[in-house]
Amino acid sequence: MKIQRVQSFLLSYRFPNPVKLTYYGGERTIVKRDAMLVRLEGEGGLVGYGPGQGSEKAHAAIRDVVGPFLEGRTLADPDALRAMFRMGPGADPEVFKVYCMVEVALYDLLGKVLGVPVSELVGGRVRDTIALYGSAGMYQPAEGFAREAAAFAELGYRGYKMRPALGPEEDVRAVELMREAVGPALELMVDAHSWWRMGDRSYTAETVHQVAREMGSFDIAWLEEPLPPDDHNAYRELRETGYVPLASGEHEPSDDAFTDLIASQAVDFVQMDVVCQGGYASGQRILSMAQRQNIAFAFHCWGTDLEVVAAAQLGVCWPEMVSAWLEQAVYTDERVQSMYEFPLARRILKHPLEISGGELTVPIKPGLGVEINEDVIREFPWIPGPWSYFTLTSPPETYAVTSDHSVKWNPGEKP
Repeated sequence: MKIQRVQSFLLSYRFPNPVKLTYYGGERTIVKRDAMLVRLEGEGGLVGYGPGQGSEKAHAAIRDVVGPFLEGRTLADPDALRAMFRMGPGADPEVFKVYCMVEVALYDLLGKVLGVPVSELVGGRVRDTIALYGSAGMYQPAEGFAREAAAFAELGYRGYKMRPALGPEEDVRAVELMREAVGPALELMVDAHSWWRMGDRSYTAETVHQVAREMGSFDIAWLEEPLPPDDHNAYRELRETGYVPLASGEHEPSDDAFTDLIASQAVDFVQMDVVCQGGYASGQRILSMAQRQNIAFAFHCWGTDLEVVAAAQLGVCWPEMVSAWLEQAVYTDERVQSMYEFPLARRILKHPLEISGGELTVPIKPGLGVEINEDVIREFPWIPGPWSYFTLTSPPETYAVTSDHSVKWNPGEKP
């Protein structure tokens, strides 16, 4: 099987009105959501698809480097192709990450050629389902988090993740109200990435310890990124208190950084994004390291359902005690009022994912096992620019956020 053509399509959904979210240290403005669809054509009409970063930099790397490398090559051994790329243009680590992102589509194509699901090509599945947690909870009053958590429990999710940014006392009260609203059955995940993004109002280490201790009394599943993510020593010190399980990983820039995070026993859950942080190859290494260190793994996944199913194909190659959770972002639709609408996230697939009782049944059809709705290429044309902005109160600054979750900040201008 020859790879005949490699394409990437940048996609955007612009909100009718910007979403403005006020928080303890400033305001976040979200103007759009982005995505990428990667498309690989083989022989005989076979096509492989995969998710990608919604960024012009990644798109250019595919057009100028990854595509020309792959086109005309024989698709037989993905490991060999990856090694060849790394010894050539993939010597640039950022370009190599983009290659590994495209490799998801390559595996989808190879699975269709061989008539097997991707899971059989990236380790071999040991189960057919993986636990989902619903991810939403964007900066809102404490009572709003409680209502949303109850709604997610009604939808059948086993876990719910929120993002507190109300100030220390109100952040704790939000967790208390959520636990009162849902009882003991629903796992509660607290993503505290805003705590170190508030400028002069960022929480001190002492405040983080105090809030972690108080939140721990409400039996949360984990506290995610409460401290700057590159300070692994600070995470280890907080973990040693035993106040609450810790999670981190989505901002780790390299496999070496993941190795230090895991080997230093800094967290209870290590997180990794298949799209942004090295694809299946890095995912396999990180899962293996986590298993050896008795640390659980939870997929970071903040985009479309194509991203969800791509991660799930790797997740089911490991037992639940290792690959514990898969994140699914839940946007406002006919079922629930949550963050905002992002119709592209669901419409990229022709048929909805099979979810029941908080578990995703991972397709066993060849490749990723899903049909892609290519109409989204026409319906959601690319809109250049960052998708959201953080405007700090003190010092007065504005930062832009792009699609790359492993980059903490990108300087930008006010919208």
